Amino acid sequence: MQDERKDNDIRQQDEPERNTAGEQSGQPHLSEETADSEVLEASSNGGGDGSDDGTRIIQVEIRKEMRKSFIDYSMSVITARALPDVRDGLKPVHRRILYSMYKDGITPDKAFRKSAYTVGSVLAHYHPHGDASVYDALVRLAQTFSLRYPLVEGQGNFGSQDGDPPAAQRYTEARMSRVSLNMLTDIEKETVDFGPNYDDTDSEPLVLPSRFPNLLCNGSSGIAVGMATNIPPHNLGEVIDATVHLIDHPDCGLSELMEHLRGPDFPTGGQIMGRSGIRAAYATGRGRIILRGKADIEDLTGGRQRIVITETPYMVTRSRIVTGIADLVKDKRVENITALRDESNLDGTKIVVELRRDANAQVILNQLYSFTLLQDTVGVIMLALVNGQPRILNLKMMLEEYVRHQVDVIERRTKFDLNKAQERAHILEGLKRAIDLIDEIIATIRRSADTPSSRKALIERFDFTEPQAAAIVAMQLGRLSGLERQKIEDELGQLQIRIAELTSILEVPGKIQEIIKTELLEIKRKYNNPRRTEIMEVSGEMDIEDLIPVEDCVITRTYYGYMKRQPVETYHTQRRGGRGISGLSRREEDFVEDLFICSTHDYILFFTSKGRVFRLKGYEIPEGSRASRGSNIINLLQLEEGEKVSAMIQVKDPNADLYLTMVTKNGIIKRTALSAFKNVRKVGLIAISLDEDDSLRFVRLTTGEDELIIGTRRGMAIRFSESGVRTLGRTARGVKAIALGDEDEVVDMARVHPGATLLTVAENGLGRRTALSEYRLQSRGGKGILNYRVDKKGTAVAGIKVVGEDDDVIIITDEGVIIRVPVSDITIQSRYGGGVRTMRIGEESRVVTLARAPHEEAAEQAAGEEKEKAAADETQISGEIAEALEEDFEEEAPEEEADDE
Repeated sequence: MQDERKDNDIRQQDEPERNTAGEQSGQPHLSEETADSEVLEASSNGGGDGSDDGTRIIQVEIRKEMRKSFIDYSMSVITARALPDVRDGLKPVHRRILYSMYKDGITPDKAFRKSAYTVGSVLAHYHPHGDASVYDALVRLAQTFSLRYPLVEGQGNFGSQDGDPPAAQRYTEARMSRVSLNMLTDIEKETVDFGPNYDDTDSEPLVLPSRFPNLLCNGSSGIAVGMATNIPPHNLGEVIDATVHLIDHPDCGLSELMEHLRGPDFPTGGQIMGRSGIRAAYATGRGRIILRGKADIEDLTGGRQRIVITETPYMVTRSRIVTGIADLVKDKRVENITALRDESNLDGTKIVVELRRDANAQVILNQLYSFTLLQDTVGVIMLALVNGQPRILNLKMMLEEYVRHQVDVIERRTKFDLNKAQERAHILEGLKRAIDLIDEIIATIRRSADTPSSRKALIERFDFTEPQAAAIVAMQLGRLSGLERQKIEDELGQLQIRIAELTSILEVPGKIQEIIKTELLEIKRKYNNPRRTEIMEVSGEMDIEDLIPVEDCVITRTYYGYMKRQPVETYHTQRRGGRGISGLSRREEDFVEDLFICSTHDYILFFTSKGRVFRLKGYEIPEGSRASRGSNIINLLQLEEGEKVSAMIQVKDPNADLYLTMVTKNGIIKRTALSAFKNVRKVGLIAISLDEDDSLRFVRLTTGEDELIIGTRRGMAIRFSESGVRTLGRTARGVKAIALGDEDEVVDMARVHPGATLLTVAENGLGRRTALSEYRLQSRGGKGILNYRVDKKGTAVAGIKVVGEDDDVIIITDEGVIIRVPVSDITIQSRYGGGVRTMRIGEESRVVTLARAPHEEAAEQAAGEEKEKAAADETQISGEIAEALEEDFEEEAPEEEADDE
């Protein structure tokens, strides 16, 4: 019976978690009772296998059920348990603990309350899980060795740095710390959104106002499903200085921010070895920091020495270090140690290692760093929830999200105060007017039957509003004196000044930012303290870019916004008419929309359909395998809803004397100096102003003297000189490049090169090259000339490219199939030629885009050979090993002469 009761308790604790998983993830959750009722209802209607025993078996595909259940569970863990919100740096359980203590009045100016009281309150109102999870979270909020700025002040045994567990919740007491009050400042002024709790009987904040950057100050760690976060703590003063600098200089770079925020500052001190790991973490959101404990070598009598360890790496218990040293001595891996003592106490860490007379203390200390946890590697993964979605953020993005949150908090607080002030001023104006009409008002009230009729009479006769009439009816006779009248006028005057101040905060640009800076600096003045972790210089240290090889790579972008980086050798050459290889593992109806070749150390400018531009380094785009789908672009760029990347440009030197020439879907062209885009913020810059029904389609890097060819989907083309387009500012609209016909749009733009030809590929896979001499030079803005005859289904133009004899062309279909074809295999025809088959595609498929690439000699030699021979002999083809070629090399289909005619 006891075991049965225990099992029931476990099931009851697990049930809310399962229900919450469905609610938090937004997926429908079917309870056992609902499922049973549907089965019974279906059986009563004659469904099932025809049996009349009142039962019915519903067949469910196990794969779909497992998929749905796993998604429900993983979304619950990601959004409602394991990851912090970028705005307040808290997970839901921590947020609920602080809010519950705030509501219950367990503040720093009040007495301590039992931890069990807070745990019970959190469970009763907000957290539908076990008490152990709440108490463990509360304990960590109070541990001075876990949090750089503890948010809870504890009294009793809350664990130790030696790994000792805390006392039971009935024995310890806790209250909010002083710094944690700043997490909830003005929460009663509607500064944040609230949502219903787990049983709809109460409401809880979805985020806290967080008047200081708690996520960076205290850090966070957590393991979700398929992802993890590990954000180290930092010094509050340095974080606030960096935030203030970002507010003053929105376009600042990483180096400027790191002048204020030097690196992590762990509560247990220690020494960070070098800055490369810090810079990598701040630049990309991922990095590895080498952290050492602090140790000193002291001289003893008789020529002996000892090592005294006074600080340990973060989250490493002292007992593990002592045990590790003892094991080294026992196994004789480290010699000349005569004594080992842990003399740590409440005042701090002190681990003493005594050495023999002839021992070299520095050598032994280096051995301890190498073989024990006295030196540890801290992996940094700056992953947090942004608008409910997990994203890896660099330092600047994290600070920008916090500033954006504070702007929202200040705006909502100001609107709340303004509404209250206006309501109070409105009532005071009514009272002031009522004193002048007091005799008539008294007579009106005396004639009324009751209070509601009195208010109604005042509204009808004197044109008071409902709030004014209610205040007049409730007004005491003592308010009729001259002194009270003066008080009303003085209060009204102060309120009018206050209303003007609040209005100016909302209307004058920059005032909200100044308030944020003032309040942050005040928090710094109250709670800042010196750094505890030293940052040591390491000779010969390499920066993150020095560790990344310079190599060519292919950037692939799909229609649904998945991007990846791959070595350029991944796509080996096939002859014209081949079937191609699969370029990615795609979701249904997704296809590769763009492909770009660059170096890992080049800048890449991303132009979006809404006319904005972003910038990344090549290595900042995650690398993926040939068949992988890649990472979603929203994890890399801060795109708005409905915004897509329409062009990617390789830039080696942002200060080069070059131009960015942009063309829109509706044939508008604009030319802007490249130097105008040398400082691109993470939130993007405006690259071109667009008409309401237009979108940015193509961008090319030009010299100022280039000739351009623009092709349309209905087969028209126009060639004109770039000099005919005047240089415009970054936010200008542009001028007309080509006059489009009905239902036509621009499909591509290319630059003219001497000795090259114009490649045109239709959606049905037919393509041809045409001499550039057949395209006469015209003035921009005309209709152009016929480039390709579009007279039947499938012959619409997919794209054009100016290519040379030594180039390859990469052709992509909407099914995600990619083929690389030597340009020399495609015949040269006139503008009226139909072309040859460049790629075999299915009846329902179509070519969507093409890209020019350098020619590959090794791959060309291997094309046409048998799969077995290629796997055995051509192991170096396209940089792939024989096993990879065995898997993806397709036999070439025989050419059909009829296609060439």
